[in-house]
Amino acid sequence: MSIPTVLITRVRLAAPGGVIEDGWIKLAGGRIEALGSMPGASEELAGEKADMRIDGRGGWVLPGFIDIHVHGGFGHDFMDADKEGLDAITRFHARHGTTAMLATTVTAPKDALDKVLSRVKAYAQAETEYARLLGVHLEGPFISAKYPGAQNPAHIARPDPTWLDDWLARFPGLIRMQTLAPEAEGALAYIRKLNEAGIVAACGHTDASYGQLSEAADCGLRHAVHTFNAMRPVHHREPGTVGAVLTDDRITAEVIADGHHVHPACIRLLARAKGPDRLVLITDAMSAAGLGDGDYRLGGLDVAVQDGVARLKDGGSLAGSTLTMIDAFRFAVRHAGIGVAEASRMASANPARVIGAAHETGSLKAGMRADVLLLDEELHLNGVWIGGKPAAL
Repeated sequence: MSIPTVLITRVRLAAPGGVIEDGWIKLAGGRIEALGSMPGASEELAGEKADMRIDGRGGWVLPGFIDIHVHGGFGHDFMDADKEGLDAITRFHARHGTTAMLATTVTAPKDALDKVLSRVKAYAQAETEYARLLGVHLEGPFISAKYPGAQNPAHIARPDPTWLDDWLARFPGLIRMQTLAPEAEGALAYIRKLNEAGIVAACGHTDASYGQLSEAADCGLRHAVHTFNAMRPVHHREPGTVGAVLTDDRITAEVIADGHHVHPACIRLLARAKGPDRLVLITDAMSAAGLGDGDYRLGGLDVAVQDGVARLKDGGSLAGSTLTMIDAFRFAVRHAGIGVAEASRMASANPARVIGAAHETGSLKAGMRADVLLLDEELHLNGVWIGGKPAAL
């Protein structure tokens, strides 16, 4: 598929330096060629050559969403998806504004994780017209048995550096993040090893005290997955995991903004504590995303989805979500009081920076990959370009 030259005019641009009102942007050769404000450029733009000229009618152009915590979608899970399944996941999420993602695992035996890494490596190296896989997020298996959430407790293990040595040798550069419980035996040394390898060490499914999480941050822990969920809560005499995440500026924080996992007031609290540059919107979507209510599986566990909410059949714990990034973005704006430009950063620039991809994607700047979204004034998605190529909606 050839890459068209696209000129979009009369839009608001969520640019790094602030919103550009009455703006324009040109995509060429798979990159953002130029962007700016319409006043004073109308005659010049009228003469610009473009395969597609789009009147944005006062809507928004945003950088494509980057989901660093997503388990699957449209009937498929990264734990067992083949090429067809990976296409289904990346196509589904691309249609909802995600232009790049991390294939996220669940707690499982090492051989099962090895197979995921092998499949994702092959897929990521091939050309795709859907959302790109930028690598793997290992969620577990070195987590707390007290806060397993929807992770299978039968496969929880202690941090094992020999596993990491093997993965680094066989899949260099593929693992971008690993979630673990920093209070586990051997976790601090493991965090240091992740840090040395350039892999983001994240806390999650953890019973860490405030002091334990602060010590983990001293060792290189820099991120918290699905904040508030499956972690020790805040208490005024023992701030816990949540208290450390809220107050430690070294730690970026994820949130599942779907109205089920976290109350909007707590999303506002998190946004105020972390600021617009340290909060990341994610989906934590499972295979049920895009398919509606019914019975599903996650990590070998039975899940029931009712009214769009996924819960384990045994115990009723929330089991991932059926969220998409465009819905998370809209929820943050409409219900958590976060501005469009700030929510855009939380869905694009911040996750790109967390995983070390900010040099190529995540913001509207000349020379960056043309991973771009067009929204109308009501924040409905009207266009998705991945590397300059339009994705079918």
